[in-house]
Amino acid sequence: MKIVVVVQARTGSTRLPNKVMLPARGKPILLRQLERIQHATAFDELIVATTTDKSDDPIRTLCKEAKVKCFSGHPTDLLDRHYQAARQEKADVVVKIPSDCPLIDSSVIDKVLNYYKENADKFDYVSNLHPATYPDGNDVEVMPMAQVEIAWREATKDYEREHTTPFFWEQPERFRIGNVMWETGLNYSMSHRFTIDYPEDYEFIKRVYDELYTETNPNFSLNEILKLLEEKPEIYNINAKFAGVNWYRNYIGKLKTISEKETKAQP
Repeated sequence: MKIVVVVQARTGSTRLPNKVMLPARGKPILLRQLERIQHATAFDELIVATTTDKSDDPIRTLCKEAKVKCFSGHPTDLLDRHYQAARQEKADVVVKIPSDCPLIDSSVIDKVLNYYKENADKFDYVSNLHPATYPDGNDVEVMPMAQVEIAWREATKDYEREHTTPFFWEQPERFRIGNVMWETGLNYSMSHRFTIDYPEDYEFIKRVYDELYTETNPNFSLNEILKLLEEKPEIYNINAKFAGVNWYRNYIGKLKTISEKETKAQP
C-alpha cells in the first residue's frame, strides 16, 4: 500500500500573494512545512502539486533544491491536480495536506494515517476535519486512489473540483467516512488559527517560528505552540479575529454536512 502525500501549492493567492514563499526563519514557508511533513513516518512519498503557470516556477525550483518531487497541473481544478500527481507516483492511497498549513504537527499526520492503515477495510475517506477538533491548520485527508478516481470522473460542482474532497464527505450515504478526533477532547477548530490566508496569519506564523524554531528543535509540536500562546497571548491575538474563517462560509446552504457553527464570515 503506497501512501503518497500531495501538497498543493501555488504563488497566485489573491488575499496574500506569494504566501508560500514568504520567509520563516530564513526559509520559504512552503519549505518549512515540507520539513515538518517529512518528520512524519507513516507515508511513503511526498510530492508538491503546483500549477503549470510560469508564476509557479519558484515552487518548482524550491522543490528541486529540496529534493522533493513536484508535479505541475491544472491551475484551478485541484481534484484533477491531486489525481494526476498521485497517478504519476502510482499511489494506492492519496493524502491531501494543503500548503496553507505551515505549522502542521507531524504526529497529527501520523495519527490520522495510522488510523487509516488500521481501518483501511472500513473506510473510503478518513480525515481529522469532519467534524474538525484540532486547531485549524492541522488538516489531513486520506483517500484510496480508487475512490479519488471515482471523484475525478464524477465530480461536477465547482467546490468539488476546487477543494478536492467534498465529493466524499458530502455523500455519507455512498462513502464510508472516518474521522480522527483530537485526543484531548477539546475543540480548537474555531478558536485557534494556524493556517495562512491573510497578512495577520503570516505575522502569527512568523512569530511562532521565531519563538520556537531552533536547529535542535525544528519540529516543534502542537503542544509547544499552545503553551507559547498561553505564555504570550499577544501572539495568539495577532490573527485571532480570523479564527473560524474558512472557505465553507461561501457554500452554507449548498454543503449538506457543514453547519453555520463550523464557519464564520470574514471580519
